[in-house]
Amino acid sequence: MYKKICIYLSMGNSNLYKGSLTTIILKLLEEHDKMYGYEITQKVKELTQGELKITEGALYPSLHKLEADGLLDVEVAKVDNRLRKYYKLTEQGTKETVSKLAELENYIKTMQNLVNPKLILE
Repeated sequence: MYKKICIYLSMGNSNLYKGSLTTIILKLLEEHDKMYGYEITQKVKELTQGELKITEGALYPSLHKLEADGLLDVEVAKVDNRLRKYYKLTEQGTKETVSKLAELENYIKTMQNLVNPKLILE
């Protein structure tokens, strides 16, 4: 059985963030070429000033699914006598990143129109 906990916030409602984990992973890998799992969790924590935290129990199933879907390649390297898996985007993953980011941007604009229509997002 898989747990449905994807991402949690130290404050706020985590239900708003379900489904965004894939987009977060793809965006980070687009920006950083390749990353390992723990590095991804720490980068999200850093970028959100601790507000958004990704659990390992959510991250690794997502990474494995993205790999199975052909969006990620895995590179294994020995670091300090340990094997570390680095994830990087495939060509298909790069295309999917563009699509997911456009979808998210459109969603944010739509929600902004509902919540505060006087504020214009560019």
